[in-house]
Amino acid sequence: MSEPASISAAIAGRYATAVFELAREAGALAALEADVDALRAALAESSDLRELIASPVYSRDDQGAAVGALAAKMGLSASLANGLQLMSAKRRLFALPQLLSALAAAIAEEKGEVTAEVIAASALSKAQADKLAATLQSQTGKSVKLNIAVDESLIGGMIVKLGSRMIDTSVKAKLASLQNAMKEVG
Repeated sequence: MSEPASISAAIAGRYATAVFELAREAGALAALEADVDALRAALAESSDLRELIASPVYSRDDQGAAVGALAAKMGLSASLANGLQLMSAKRRLFALPQLLSALAAAIAEEKGEVTAEVIAASALSKAQADKLAATLQSQTGKSVKLNIAVDESLIGGMIVKLGSRMIDTSVKAKLASLQNAMKEVG
């Protein structure tokens, strides 16, 4: 991990712990989970929001006002809204993506869930996703949430990352393996 990325993760981890503990004490973990999902979607969709959190051009007051308006418009829970206000006051909004990841991980751990990152060559049907989740659940003994992305360059198959394990059944990986074997022979 690069140094700036590890610094961002460390900063986000401290804020995430505080926000998570406040939400848990208030019995608002379900609301926090919905807020995290909504903010992740907003970050993915809005280039203006990504620029606001990353650009040093905006003052603390501008960022604070924007975050306050965003929290009110999205109806974010008090613990997350206050955490975002504090982050903007301390000029730490650049760590928002890492904060959301840390919060999602803490919520999943609290619920006894694990998240599997799945990259498939084509979109999975509901039945395929359910079967994959059930198979992974039988392997881990925990409830499995899937984050599915599509990468057509895989040609076929999929890559599943679950914790420290990675299973690559893509045609692209098999072709690369075959190519390496051919190089070794001749």
